[in-house]
Amino acid sequence: MIKNFYLSLFAVLISALGFSQTEEINPPDYIKTVTFKSRTSSQGQLPILRLGESFNLEFDVLTTDEPDFYYTIEHYNYDWTRSNLVKMEFMDGFDNYRIVNYQNSFNAYQLYSHYDLQIPNEQTRALTKSGNYIISIYNENQEVVFTRKFMMYKEQVGVGVSIKRSRDVKFIDRKQSVDIVINSGALILNNPKERIKTLIIQNNNLHTSIKNIKPQYTIGKELIYKYVKETAFWASNEFRFFETKDVRGANVGVQFIDLKDIYNSYLFIEGPRANRPYTYNPDINGNFLITAIDTDDVDIEADYTNVHFALQYPELKDGSGIYIYGNFNNYALTNENRLTFDKTENLYQAIVKLKQGFYNYKYVVVDRNGQLDEGRISGNFWQTENNYKVLVYYRDLGARFDELIGYGEANSVNISN
Repeated sequence: MIKNFYLSLFAVLISALGFSQTEEINPPDYIKTVTFKSRTSSQGQLPILRLGESFNLEFDVLTTDEPDFYYTIEHYNYDWTRSNLVKMEFMDGFDNYRIVNYQNSFNAYQLYSHYDLQIPNEQTRALTKSGNYIISIYNENQEVVFTRKFMMYKEQVGVGVSIKRSRDVKFIDRKQSVDIVINSGALILNNPKERIKTLIIQNNNLHTSIKNIKPQYTIGKELIYKYVKETAFWASNEFRFFETKDVRGANVGVQFIDLKDIYNSYLFIEGPRANRPYTYNPDINGNFLITAIDTDDVDIEADYTNVHFALQYPELKDGSGIYIYGNFNNYALTNENRLTFDKTENLYQAIVKLKQGFYNYKYVVVDRNGQLDEGRISGNFWQTENNYKVLVYYRDLGARFDELIGYGEANSVNISN
């Protein structure tokens, strides 16, 4: 109780100082496999949940001392600035409690503890407002270990989403455009062109999402978005993937396995695909799934492997860097997933410790100015199968926060001109 008191006091002081956590904090090296699970999905992906739906935030701690962790939840506006709601307005119950559900790994070379936080629980009984949220995980020293964004929507408007080839002739073979129709139904929207805000997300990646697009025009109760450029995404290419569900034998994408302190999985050497013809290769759009053979509970029985990535690509000497990313690392660009060039092997290489499972990933380039280029290595092809999600936010006259009132989803497998 004393720890809870100090954590609560710490949170109040942060709020009083105007602290606004708009960017997610990535976990340190000893925390792996941060995963949201809900009734509708067990894959590691961006959590977009119905208001009132329960979910679990799970993660592994690769230490043997079973440290204590605490959590707080805050409500945010559309632009990820802290909303004006106080905690009792968006939460039934309390947070700042210790995560009590954890188990130690079993029969694995890599020792770890698996933590599982369920929301709602006895202390945090419900989240009562739709919108954006950030959950923060603290250690016993009141230090933020990592944060994760999630969204809760209340289905008050209909959201129709369709995927088209780019209407810009210059990019017709390399981009995909998202058309949106929002139907307000029985809901009366005041000044929708100013008060309705949309967020368009490709493959659950918030970092490349398109924001602040206003409706072009209205027809009755419908808001129409049919832009040429503003809602167009680079089509990219299908994600690369590998599977390590069996650490005793090579599987999909794995050339061979070697056991040292822990298992080491060596992937096949890969090359760029930008100048190759497009080939359909089914993926799970950047997500990952923890899976292991001959186990009863993958949460604690799945082992960790050092996954060795190798990319045959000319050395970049202009200050650019090559990274591996996907939902497994929250599309983060960190030193851990940056490849280094081996002059002896004439290859880009990286070693990333990952739990057994099926992983989608992509090689991307970031230039010296921090600009991301997803297609430089993979290419951009209009035929690529991508997932698109559209979130609709609304702030009524006199309201103090942005509600999330609609959610729509579409896949480019049904793309049309």
